[in-house]
Amino acid sequence: MKNFNIINRYIFRQLLFPFSISLFFLTFVFLMTRIPEITNMVVNYNADISAVVIMVVYTLPRFLEFTIPMSVMISILLTFMRMSQENEIVALKGAGVSLYKLLPPVLTFCFLGIFLTMSITVFGVSWGALSFKKKTVEIARSSIDAALQERQFNSELEGVMIYVSHVDMKTKTLKDVFIEDRRTKGVISISIAPSGKLIRLDDEQVYTIRLYAGMINQVGIDDNSVNSIRFGEYDINLDLNAMNKTDNKISKELDERSLVDLIQFIRSGIKDKAHLSAALMELHEKFSIPFACLSLGLLAFPLGVQSASLRRSSGFSLGISFFLLYYFLLAVGWSAGETGDYPPVLGMWLPNFIMGGIGIFFLVRNAKEKPVPMPAVVIQVALIIKKRFTKKV
Repeated sequence: MKNFNIINRYIFRQLLFPFSISLFFLTFVFLMTRIPEITNMVVNYNADISAVVIMVVYTLPRFLEFTIPMSVMISILLTFMRMSQENEIVALKGAGVSLYKLLPPVLTFCFLGIFLTMSITVFGVSWGALSFKKKTVEIARSSIDAALQERQFNSELEGVMIYVSHVDMKTKTLKDVFIEDRRTKGVISISIAPSGKLIRLDDEQVYTIRLYAGMINQVGIDDNSVNSIRFGEYDINLDLNAMNKTDNKISKELDERSLVDLIQFIRSGIKDKAHLSAALMELHEKFSIPFACLSLGLLAFPLGVQSASLRRSSGFSLGISFFLLYYFLLAVGWSAGETGDYPPVLGMWLPNFIMGGIGIFFLVRNAKEKPVPMPAVVIQVALIIKKRFTKKV
């Protein structure tokens, strides 16, 4: 029993280092996808470095909910591949230790991954997504440059909605401008112009949008009157200090709702079947993705034991390829569940049962000394991923 506990502690310690390296590397790769957006905010919208760092922190939970299960699988796979290559598995089997007796440290590691991932999905993802939106709105309200996103209806400014098809931040010129102004009580003014220019006055919080050769449509809400005015040049003044005194309530998307808020939203009686299905899938996803640590861990254990001939780089690629398969099954479940005709519980949990079932099948075969040959498709995908990572390095 004492030797058995020593083996369990040894295996558990061996899992920690590859998990840390994989988690850092994969999270860093995911964060790199945010670089263009961050660069755009720093260069064009005058966002300070502290705001950028905060927004990066807000994006971490969304990445960690996937990189933690990936890292759990890769660490288990690499650890047992190394033990197989160095004949440690053979030595343990020779000492009468079966594969089933090596499961406790693996399962403990998987359940720790479940706990860590669930804390991210239940608390971190919604907090990060909502905080990221609030910070984006705050930056937009502090500088109108950030509110002038191309080909988007920007309504962050109180009482004003702006749409432009193209913005040149160097010359501050605008093309195809649409502005809806509701700041005057009882009147809605819609200004349309093929071109315009953004002018900053002496006060850095006061801007002027100068439109050229356009039209103004003024709609009276009380008497339903409509007045159309053509102009050669027209200025619309925007005082950010005055417009941002009111604290607008930001609407929440499904992934921005906390667990309690999401459950209350589902129980509120959603009539749209597709919208209800999306909310249920979001709820099940908060728990199904953490349990991917268990299903993928059970798959990685027998794969690592029987993959003595593979190198570590191939094992890393193999782990990513199986996670891509899991993510593909999850995406299929989302697509099928969006219609409302496919049960959300199946769409979110079936990938876990499939990957876990395959892992248990491999484990039983390996325990009986009947290794399962890897499918040719999986090997090819692993080789492709390996080549891509080799090129980047």
